[in-house]
Amino acid sequence: MATSTAAPAPRHSGAKLSVAVEDPKAEGGGGIFVKATWHPTRFSLAVTDGAGAWVAEASDAEVRLRAEQWDQPVAEYLALAERYLAFQHPSSTYSFYDAGNGHRRLSWTFERQDTKLEWRWKLQPSPNTQQTIAEILDFLMDANIRLSEEVVRKTQSFDKLKQESEKCLQQSERFNNEKAEFEQATLSKFVAVLNSKKAKLRQLKDKLTELESVDKAPKEEDDNSTDRTEPFEEGSDKEASLNEEPSETGGGDLHSSPEKTGATSKGRRGCKRTRK
Repeated sequence: MATSTAAPAPRHSGAKLSVAVEDPKAEGGGGIFVKATWHPTRFSLAVTDGAGAWVAEASDAEVRLRAEQWDQPVAEYLALAERYLAFQHPSSTYSFYDAGNGHRRLSWTFERQDTKLEWRWKLQPSPNTQQTIAEILDFLMDANIRLSEEVVRKTQSFDKLKQESEKCLQQSERFNNEKAEFEQATLSKFVAVLNSKKAKLRQLKDKLTELESVDKAPKEEDDNSTDRTEPFEEGSDKEASLNEEPSETGGGDLHSSPEKTGATSKGRRGCKRTRK
């Protein structure tokens, strides 16, 4: 059983186009309202100038013939027509002239490969003018309402985004301030700790220097005491030996002989000379 694919839903477009008036002497230009329905291989138009209404039903065969005349695929031909009838292009010249028997011809110009071309399609009077005008105006009003609602939604979304961006900006500024304060506080604490460590190191260094000086002083005293020698006095030793001679004789005679007295006096004089 073959499965049939559903045809894509038709697209609708509506626009107000400024067109040239039929009377060249008339000032300014006229305006028309165009409603278009686009199918994959065909399209339909409904046009009104407020007083009358005209319609056109382009069949698949007519669209294919026109596309072949323009050397274009059908899809490209329809996309080009939709692009110029969905809204007015400033570089294009739109016209809506009488084609006889109550018919009208809608045309617009465009450039292709540096050549200015004109797209034209003939419309016939609507069988029900009032209904066609009402349908066109209803569609345009609905489109206007949808656009207004979309504008409101976009505006609300923009305002919401603006408020959120302002909140984000304020939050970012607050974070920056808090970061700066935190960095400043951290730096102050670090400087305080660093200074205390430096002071502690200076104290330890001074104490170490003091201990080294204390250890060095006794060593210098020991060195000085070792290098210093007592002068040897030979005469004193002799005097001590002479003074001890009576005790060595063991006589204990206090009245010694003249010879000993003379010798003793001579020995003392000799010791004195030696001292001198």
